[in-house]
Amino acid sequence: MKQEVGFPVNHVIIFDGKCILCNRIIQFIILHDKQNIFRFASLRSHFGQQLLTESMNAEVPVDSVILYSKGLIFMRSQAVIRISKLLGGFYSLAILFQIVPRFARDAIYDFIARRRFRWFGKYDSCIVPGEGISDRFLN
Repeated sequence: MKQEVGFPVNHVIIFDGKCILCNRIIQFIILHDKQNIFRFASLRSHFGQQLLTESMNAEVPVDSVILYSKGLIFMRSQAVIRISKLLGGFYSLAILFQIVPRFARDAIYDFIARRRFRWFGKYDSCIVPGEGISDRFLN
């Protein structure tokens, strides 16, 4: 889903802060985001809720990663592909997955998302980012 919105940050990944898998993926992105283009917000944070409330007309499932990128909203498999492309290098090859129909990509995404807590677990509360990266997290 792409929808035009206006926020002062170029690339924000909104994720489930209680999800262990989601947090590991965010740590991976931070490690490989050499240009520091991404900012992060939990779905439950004030910023995450504000961005979603102002930019989405429909209710957002809490099992979806959302990318706000230069005024556009990307969800589920589209968000994953766009994030990979923005990371650059080898990861940008994920754009090749766009040849797979979106309904099929999203079905795989949803299959994993529904089982993420069972497979990977969850935290009791959102994790607080450590020093050195806390400025990349929006509250």
